[in-house]
Amino acid sequence: MDVLVFITEQWMLVSILFGLIFLYVFTEKQKGGKSISSHELTRMVNDGSAVVLDVREAKDYKAGHIVDAVNIPFNAMEKRIVELDKYEGKTIVIVDKMGQHAGAVGKQLAQRGFSISRLSGGMMDWQGQNLPVVKK
Repeated sequence: MDVLVFITEQWMLVSILFGLIFLYVFTEKQKGGKSISSHELTRMVNDGSAVVLDVREAKDYKAGHIVDAVNIPFNAMEKRIVELDKYEGKTIVIVDKMGQHAGAVGKQLAQRGFSISRLSGGMMDWQGQNLPVVKK
Protein backbone atom coordinates (compact mmCIF):
# COMPACT_ATOMS: atom_id res chain seq x y z
CA MET A 1 0.00 0.00 0.00
CA ASP A 2 2.91 2.34 0.72
CA VAL A 3 4.07 1.89 -2.87
CA LEU A 4 0.77 3.23 -4.22
CA VAL A 5 0.96 6.22 -1.92
CA PHE A 6 4.51 6.92 -3.07
CA ILE A 7 3.52 6.64 -6.74
CA THR A 8 0.58 9.00 -6.36
CA GLU A 9 2.58 11.53 -4.36
CA GLN A 10 5.70 11.33 -6.52
CA TRP A 11 4.11 10.71 -9.91
CA MET A 12 6.54 13.02 -11.69
CA LEU A 13 9.62 11.18 -10.38
CA VAL A 14 8.06 7.82 -11.23
CA SER A 15 7.25 9.05 -14.75
CA ILE A 16 10.81 10.23 -15.25
CA LEU A 17 12.13 6.87 -14.01
CA PHE A 18 9.99 4.91 -16.47
CA GLY A 19 10.97 7.28 -19.26
CA LEU A 20 14.66 6.77 -18.54
CA ILE A 21 14.21 2.98 -18.39
CA PHE A 22 12.44 3.03 -21.75
CA LEU A 23 15.16 5.23 -23.28
CA TYR A 24 17.90 2.93 -21.96
CA VAL A 25 16.22 -0.20 -23.34
CA PHE A 26 15.61 1.48 -26.69
CA THR A 27 19.20 2.69 -27.12
CA GLU A 28 20.68 -0.64 -26.02
CA LYS A 29 18.47 -2.44 -28.50
CA GLN A 30 19.60 -0.12 -31.31
CA LYS A 31 23.26 -0.82 -30.54
CA GLY A 32 22.58 -4.49 -31.24
CA GLY A 33 21.65 -3.82 -34.86
CA LYS A 34 18.58 -3.10 -36.91
CA SER A 35 15.76 -5.59 -36.50
CA ILE A 36 14.71 -7.18 -39.81
CA SER A 37 11.84 -9.46 -40.80
CA SER A 38 12.19 -13.03 -42.00
CA HIS A 39 11.21 -11.91 -45.50
CA GLU A 40 13.94 -9.27 -45.56
CA LEU A 41 16.46 -11.85 -44.28
CA THR A 42 15.49 -14.24 -47.08
CA ARG A 43 15.93 -11.50 -49.68
CA MET A 44 19.33 -10.48 -48.31
CA VAL A 45 20.64 -14.05 -48.18
CA ASN A 46 19.35 -14.80 -51.69
CA ASP A 47 21.07 -11.76 -53.19
CA GLY A 48 24.31 -12.59 -51.35
CA SER A 49 24.47 -9.44 -49.25
CA ALA A 50 24.08 -11.18 -45.88
CA VAL A 51 25.20 -14.17 -43.88
CA VAL A 52 23.19 -15.69 -41.03
CA LEU A 53 24.92 -16.07 -37.65
CA ASP A 54 23.08 -18.47 -35.35
CA VAL A 55 24.17 -17.87 -31.74
CA ARG A 56 22.17 -20.71 -30.17
CA GLU A 57 23.79 -23.73 -28.54
CA ALA A 58 24.93 -26.53 -30.86
CA LYS A 59 22.09 -28.88 -29.85
CA ASP A 60 19.47 -26.25 -30.70
CA TYR A 61 21.26 -25.48 -33.96
CA LYS A 62 21.27 -29.17 -34.93
CA ALA A 63 17.57 -29.46 -34.11
CA GLY A 64 16.79 -26.90 -36.82
CA HIS A 65 18.53 -23.88 -38.35
CA ILE A 66 18.33 -21.56 -41.34
CA VAL A 67 20.07 -22.86 -44.46
CA ASP A 68 23.80 -22.00 -44.58
CA ALA A 69 23.73 -20.37 -41.14
CA VAL A 70 27.05 -20.15 -39.30
CA ASN A 71 26.80 -21.46 -35.74
CA ILE A 72 28.86 -19.75 -33.06
CA PRO A 73 27.19 -20.17 -29.66
CA PHE A 74 26.71 -17.01 -27.62
CA ASN A 75 29.02 -18.29 -24.86
CA ALA A 76 31.85 -18.96 -27.34
CA MET A 77 31.56 -15.71 -29.28
CA GLU A 78 34.59 -13.97 -27.81
CA LYS A 79 36.89 -16.90 -28.60
CA ARG A 80 35.50 -17.59 -32.08
CA ILE A 81 34.67 -14.09 -33.35
CA VAL A 82 37.67 -14.17 -35.73
CA GLU A 83 35.83 -16.84 -37.77
CA LEU A 84 33.55 -14.04 -39.00
CA ASP A 85 36.36 -11.97 -40.51
CA LYS A 86 35.82 -13.66 -43.89
CA TYR A 87 32.31 -12.11 -44.03
CA GLU A 88 33.59 -8.55 -43.59
CA GLY A 89 31.83 -7.08 -46.65
CA LYS A 90 28.44 -8.62 -45.85
CA THR A 91 25.74 -7.82 -43.34
CA ILE A 92 25.75 -10.34 -40.51
CA VAL A 93 22.22 -11.18 -39.44
CA ILE A 94 22.18 -12.49 -35.88
CA VAL A 95 19.66 -15.19 -35.05
CA ASP A 96 18.95 -16.66 -31.63
CA LYS A 97 16.00 -18.39 -30.03
CA MET A 98 13.79 -15.37 -29.30
CA GLY A 99 16.04 -12.31 -29.42
CA GLN A 100 17.57 -12.48 -25.94
CA HIS A 101 21.25 -12.67 -27.00
CA ALA A 102 21.20 -10.94 -30.37
CA GLY A 103 21.69 -7.46 -28.93
CA ALA A 104 24.79 -8.37 -26.93
CA VAL A 105 26.38 -10.18 -29.87
CA GLY A 106 25.44 -7.31 -32.17
CA LYS A 107 27.23 -4.84 -29.93
CA GLN A 108 30.38 -6.99 -29.99
CA LEU A 109 30.32 -7.27 -33.76
CA ALA A 110 29.55 -3.58 -34.28
CA GLN A 111 32.57 -2.68 -32.14
CA ARG A 112 34.69 -4.76 -34.53
CA GLY A 113 33.31 -2.85 -37.52
CA PHE A 114 30.82 -5.38 -38.88
CA SER A 115 27.53 -4.37 -40.49
CA ILE A 116 24.88 -6.13 -38.41
CA SER A 117 21.16 -6.79 -38.17
CA ARG A 118 18.98 -8.99 -35.98
CA LEU A 119 16.20 -11.35 -37.02
CA SER A 120 13.03 -10.07 -35.42
CA GLY A 121 11.54 -12.77 -33.19
CA GLY A 122 14.47 -15.14 -33.64
CA MET A 123 14.09 -18.78 -34.61
CA MET A 124 10.79 -19.05 -32.74
CA ASP A 125 9.23 -16.58 -35.17
CA TRP A 126 10.98 -18.15 -38.18
CA GLN A 127 9.63 -21.61 -37.33
CA GLY A 128 6.26 -20.15 -36.35
CA GLN A 129 5.91 -18.90 -39.92
CA ASN A 130 6.70 -22.44 -41.19
CA LEU A 131 9.82 -21.24 -42.99
CA PRO A 132 12.36 -23.92 -43.95
CA VAL A 133 14.94 -25.22 -41.49
CA VAL A 134 17.78 -27.69 -41.92
CA LYS A 135 18.21 -30.41 -39.32
CA LYS A 136 21.73 -31.70 -38.91
